[in-house]
Amino acid sequence: MSHIPRLAGVQLLIHKKPFTMSDNSIVIGVDLDGVCADFYGRMRQIAAEWFERPIEELSNEVSYGLSEWGITNQSQYDSLHRFAVTQRELFSSMEVIPGARKYLRQLSDEGFRIRIITHRLFIHYFHAAAVQQTVNWLDSHGIPYWDLCFMKAKTQVGADIYIEDSPGNIEQLRGKGLKTICFGNSTNRHIEAPRAESWKEVYAMITEFTG
Repeated sequence: MSHIPRLAGVQLLIHKKPFTMSDNSIVIGVDLDGVCADFYGRMRQIAAEWFERPIEELSNEVSYGLSEWGITNQSQYDSLHRFAVTQRELFSSMEVIPGARKYLRQLSDEGFRIRIITHRLFIHYFHAAAVQQTVNWLDSHGIPYWDLCFMKAKTQVGADIYIEDSPGNIEQLRGKGLKTICFGNSTNRHIEAPRAESWKEVYAMITEFTG
C-alpha cells in the first residue's frame, strides 16, 4: 500500500500488482457502488432496520439521495450511511452485481488494466474501516484489479474508459471529454448513451470501443 499526497481530492491509492513504465495497457476505471456491488439492495435492507419499517415498504426504484425511503436531507443520509458502514459493515456485505466478476476477469485476462475508483472516505474517522471492508470485499469475491483509488474527483484519475452509475460523476467525466459508460439503474435513467444495462453490455461496448 502506498500513500500519496492529498492533492486534487486524492485520499488513498493502493497498487495491487507491480507495473512498469513500459506498461501500455488500456485502463478501465471502474466504480464500485451500483456498478460492481449492489449498494442499493444492501442499503435497502439496512434502511428497513434503521427506520424500523417492513422492507416491502421501501421501493426498489430510488433516486440519488434515497428520498423515496423518507430521507429528506444530507444529515439523515449521513446518519444512515454511518450506521451502515460502522455497524453493519456495508462495504463488505453487499452482493456482487451479476456479471461483474465474470466480465472483469475476462477483460483482465485480455490485457486490460482494471482500476477501481470509489469515493468511500467521506465519513470522518472511519476511513480505516471503509478501506478494510472494501479490500476484503474485492478479494473475497475474486474481483480483479491493478489499482484501488479512494477519491472524490474521478475526473482526475487517469483511465481510458470509465464505468460509472452516479449521474453527477458521469456528467463531470463526459464534460471533460472522457469516454464514460453509464451503468444503468433507477438513479440515472435520464442519462444518455452510451449506457449499459448489464455487464455483458459493458463488455460488448468496451470491445467495440477498443476493437
